[in-house]
Amino acid sequence: MVQGDSISDASFRAVVDPDEAAAYREAKWWGDLALVDHVRRHARERPTDLAYVADDGSLTWRQFDEASDRLARILCAEGLVPGERVAVMLPDGATVHVTFIALEKAGLVVVGIGARAGTREIAHLLATTGATTLLTAPAHRGRTARHLVDELAEFDARLDHLVEVPCLEADVVAPIVVDGTPVDHGPAVDLDERRIRPDDLFMINSTSGTTGMPKCVLHTQNRWIYFHQLAARNGELTGDDVFMSAVPAPFGFGLWTSHFSPIILGCPTVVNERFRSTSAIHAIEQYRVTVLGCVSTQFLMLLNDSSLDRHDLSSLRVMFTGGEAVPTHRAMEFEARTGCTVLQFYGSNETGLLSGTTTTDPAWVRFETAGRIVDDMQVRLYDDNGLVEVTGEGRPACKGPATCQGYLEQEANASLYTPDGWMLMGDLCSIDADGYLRVTGRTSDIIIRGGKNISAGQVEDEVGTHPAVAIAGAVAIPDEVFGERVCVFVELHDGADPITLDDLRDHLIERKTSKELIPEALVVLDQLPRSSGAKIAKSDLAALAREQAGTAAPDAKM
Repeated sequence: MVQGDSISDASFRAVVDPDEAAAYREAKWWGDLALVDHVRRHARERPTDLAYVADDGSLTWRQFDEASDRLARILCAEGLVPGERVAVMLPDGATVHVTFIALEKAGLVVVGIGARAGTREIAHLLATTGATTLLTAPAHRGRTARHLVDELAEFDARLDHLVEVPCLEADVVAPIVVDGTPVDHGPAVDLDERRIRPDDLFMINSTSGTTGMPKCVLHTQNRWIYFHQLAARNGELTGDDVFMSAVPAPFGFGLWTSHFSPIILGCPTVVNERFRSTSAIHAIEQYRVTVLGCVSTQFLMLLNDSSLDRHDLSSLRVMFTGGEAVPTHRAMEFEARTGCTVLQFYGSNETGLLSGTTTTDPAWVRFETAGRIVDDMQVRLYDDNGLVEVTGEGRPACKGPATCQGYLEQEANASLYTPDGWMLMGDLCSIDADGYLRVTGRTSDIIIRGGKNISAGQVEDEVGTHPAVAIAGAVAIPDEVFGERVCVFVELHDGADPITLDDLRDHLIERKTSKELIPEALVVLDQLPRSSGAKIAKSDLAALAREQAGTAAPDAKM
């Protein structure tokens, strides 16, 4: 497991156990080709074919390869050493994928930060990972890169370099601005000596925990290359497919559907800065998309769009969905109206996958289960007493080629792993005698909104900073489209003035709180219900939230 105390040495090399890596190679689950090898191959063999299509333009495979070479050399010229961690916060589009490959070529570890992250979260991730270089857009979501740096300074974030990466799909040779100076190209560098290998640490991204700030997940490429093999088998994917990924690239689902599978196969991929149902429907028709990757919320938005039946979506062959509960009847409706096959995997950013459905599964398997467990992942079930079973009900755990290398924060791994080294999920699941997995409940204090895991504890911490709030309890409020939204119940300090949802939102926005942590419903109680141990009774709050479902402020933007 990678230690978090050294960022400028070779500790990022071959971070997996060598015996484990050798066994996975012998089973042909892992290999020796990294993504850069596939990019180079496509640039040679299909240089003018499209690699990415985005809002502001497109890139061919040759342009993709050359643009990532140029950025890699510019970063090397700044003295960044192999293994150094570099924060990347860019909107969805072709440029973020160019940037990931550029860092791979330069031997630098990506710290993937979601484009919706608040300044407080960004500062935390910089400090936790040791990243002192930030790659971001010149302007994004109403603020310039310079403005962002000034905001980060308020949280004592240390930055040695600010690299402003323009929209390369609009102008592939546009200058990169490094610390205020436009740079056209870098010096000649032997990138092959520096590049990331498939067993190396190549990315650190974040995941919501039950308390506190997000935790940092350690990724190798081989774990996602293995995931791709399963996806290709289950979805019958080939180089003739056209992908559309609606999930942000720094996170697991988006990494697979917009980065790994398309790059390995050499498929064109349609990506957009923000998901909008009408423009997605147009793009599926225009580019003859065959494979769609989206969370449940997004395909529900497609179904609810009045333009859906007015467009030819007959090219759509497979939709991969998940990240939250998949509503059975709406998934069946999506199949009926588009003619594509709906598939899902069950897993997480940390585990990769534990089960999945296939194009050859009968409808009841695809709609009523999360598919058959993956034998390679050695899935087992744990109960509160540590009892281990391969069928029955409990918390699923796994050990296999799709798992990450744990958390950067060593203390956080105590909750991720069992004492005997198996990686645990936060759900309750059942596995029947035929190996089919079903999710039956949730043990972690997580709200899943539109496929995004939101820590209830983190929401409570933020809400508790309002001077009028004495105690806060955050729970999910049901929503037909997003699955769940964030509802917070509060007790106020004695004598405090009443507060409204707008008051609370204004306070959190001023704190530079991440958008997903801002509640969408507020209920003020004289006293929050308590359990026998004097803790907040979340089950009682959840029941109250269901009664309050009609009070949530709507916000249909993703």
